[in-house]
Amino acid sequence: MAKSPLDTTPLSALNNVRVVLVNSAHPGNIGGAARALKNMGLSQLYLVAPREFPAANAVWRAAGASELLDSAIVVDTLEEAVADCGLVVATSARERRIPWPLLTPRQCGERAVIEAITHPVALVFGREDRGLTNEELQACNYHVHIPANPEYSSLNLATAVQVLAYEVRMAALEAEKGEPVSYSDWDRPPAKVGDMELYFDHLQRALGELGFIDPDNPRQTMTRLRRLFSRVRPDDMELGILRGMLTAIQNHIHRSGGKGRPD
Repeated sequence: MAKSPLDTTPLSALNNVRVVLVNSAHPGNIGGAARALKNMGLSQLYLVAPREFPAANAVWRAAGASELLDSAIVVDTLEEAVADCGLVVATSARERRIPWPLLTPRQCGERAVIEAITHPVALVFGREDRGLTNEELQACNYHVHIPANPEYSSLNLATAVQVLAYEVRMAALEAEKGEPVSYSDWDRPPAKVGDMELYFDHLQRALGELGFIDPDNPRQTMTRLRRLFSRVRPDDMELGILRGMLTAIQNHIHRSGGKGRPD
């Protein structure tokens, strides 16, 4: 998968913000999204298993932004689209049984620009008819909700992309006026999404071997642990420590004759 260079100013960091469309049904919406990106100075479009692409209707709707369709990266899964990202924000139109850390569109734009200076950032949009699945939403650090008219809150996909792309650009323009910004929450970069997925797999195996969860029916335990780590967002070194702790637990189970066996 192609990786974008890391940029050092708010406006140039827009090159590190990718828009990810999951399983889009209508190619016209893909073209409309491409046009929205070019309007706001973004250039990265990722398509997860689009139902129809390439398509003439996408080119027609893109108008003068057809080069973004030519450079769009098509992958099979959301995991592939965001594996190298340090921050992933998913759009969500409704309340969830287990609430996730939530951003407003303005907060989303500000966070995206600050973090895109040091690592790739993804804004994820779901299917036109049903949005993102719970599993896809749980793979993201934050959710963002566009506060539309509650009596008619259904936004066209390309329109939703335009709203968030606008907020990202406005945040970059505001940041250009002030002091240089950077991702400075900690002294190390946040763990990449792909590495976090490996950790969650490791964590579930270890907790199963420990007898803390039923591997075949973990109920909501893993979902809530995912939310916890999305809120905390460990850096790459902390994640290595956590993986080492899990391996030590598995080794102890093995040595003590427990039911589990380390991989």
